[in-house]
Amino acid sequence: MSVQERKERERAARERLIVATARELAEQQGWDAVTTRRLAERIEYSQPVLYSHFRGKREIIGAVALEGATEMAAFLRAATAAEDDPRARVAALARAYLDYAARNPAVYDALFQLDGGLPYAREDTPQPLKDAFAALMESLGEVAGDGVNPGLFTEVFWASLHGLATLTRAGRLLPEYAEPRVELLVDRLAMI
Repeated sequence: MSVQERKERERAARERLIVATARELAEQQGWDAVTTRRLAERIEYSQPVLYSHFRGKREIIGAVALEGATEMAAFLRAATAAEDDPRARVAALARAYLDYAARNPAVYDALFQLDGGLPYAREDTPQPLKDAFAALMESLGEVAGDGVNPGLFTEVFWASLHGLATLTRAGRLLPEYAEPRVELLVDRLAMI
């Protein structure tokens, strides 16, 4: 292995460490606790080393979001893969989405609440974000209905899931209605 290859590998490992540490700190204490000083202390590198990878917290949030989008897409696909029935697939998708949001609140915030400097719904949207949307559309597109744009239907269904995830996490919805909400969403919005 050449010196250049070793340096590139070490750089990539440092970058993964920074992202993993930011994510861990955010999950434990919230995104306000994630500062470049704290990250530098936790990873035992100087702040200039951290800045050689990311210009600041915004880019770190973006990196966590991209990692989370990749994870979410895989999680959603795994949850729906075993379902042959379209209704069961959409219900599994909804449950998996809400479960992912609940289990990974800091990542979910990086994806959908915080400014990570990432373009959404544009030509230059990063591939992991496009893939996460595609994971939703794979199950939802087939149930959009005649004459309904599958992408538009997916956006509306996703917005409903996002609302449920956000309101549930904020304690604004009754916990005992969690499953009936999913059933209602699937039955009424997807009309399967």
